[in-house]
Amino acid sequence: MFGVRFIKADPTVYLFQYKNGKCIREGTGLSFFYFAPVTSLVSVPVESSDIPFIFREVTSDYQEITIQGQVVYRIADPAKMSKMLNYTLDARMGRYVSEDPAKLPMRIMNHVQVLIRDELRAMPLREVLISSETLVGKVKASLANSEALDSLGIETLDFSILAIKPTPETARALEAGVREQLLKEADEAIYDRRNAGILQERAVKENELNTEVAIEIKKRQIRETQMDAERAVQEKARLLDEEKMAAKIAMEERNKELVKLRVENSRVEADAKAYGMSAVMEAFGKIDPKALETLASVGMQPNQLIAQSFRALAESAAKIGELNISPDLLRELAKQGKG
Repeated sequence: MFGVRFIKADPTVYLFQYKNGKCIREGTGLSFFYFAPVTSLVSVPVESSDIPFIFREVTSDYQEITIQGQVVYRIADPAKMSKMLNYTLDARMGRYVSEDPAKLPMRIMNHVQVLIRDELRAMPLREVLISSETLVGKVKASLANSEALDSLGIETLDFSILAIKPTPETARALEAGVREQLLKEADEAIYDRRNAGILQERAVKENELNTEVAIEIKKRQIRETQMDAERAVQEKARLLDEEKMAAKIAMEERNKELVKLRVENSRVEADAKAYGMSAVMEAFGKIDPKALETLASVGMQPNQLIAQSFRALAESAAKIGELNISPDLLRELAKQGKG
């Protein structure tokens, strides 16, 4: 009524009240009555705002890419902003009388795009695709030192890049190159693994051969030791045989002396017997043969006496005319002969 109105601002809105060209009241979250015909209200939001963006840019090697991200900002100095852009409110409608507040995100986004483009001009495609953190750091530093944003009283709270993508054709080409590189690395890994396996197998074979050589050397040493032991045993056996042979030779020498002694004794004994026999024979030569026969028949068996009698008869056969012998006598002689 009569042009008097009431306004209540949110805590995230910085409100200026101008009257007759002078700021008579300012602050966040204000509420007051004012006379509309002579009062101008400037409402500057100070809360943080997000600006998502998608840019198409060209790298230093003339490859087109798409960069997606966002900028978080806030109006840190509402006084500067109110002087640079028109944030005046329409008292009746409660809306801004200008389109400047709606243009602010576009201004910020254009400024961010310019900074990103400046950085991409010095970077090739492959480097851009793997350098998002580096690019974020450089752009964030440029935003913090930007005179254009500072003149508007804007503070950038955060800047992030969500994705950097090349065109589908370029992506396929890169994928093919990377795929070939991965396949090459896989082939090299397989080759390295096979080569390592061959080297390990060769090392195992060498160890086995070295082990066999060492075993053969040990066997040769054992055989040589055995041969030395056998040689020593044979040498001792030879010495023992020589000692036995020497003992046998000495024994044979003694046997030889013993035989000589026995022969000598036998000869002496034979000479003695021969002398005795010659003496006996000489004595018998002087005795009558009939007497000798009689002496010899002493102690003979009956059959021997009968045989001697038959021999005497045979010697005197020319003198005997007829001789009769009974069968009984012959039978008895035959029995005695068998007995």
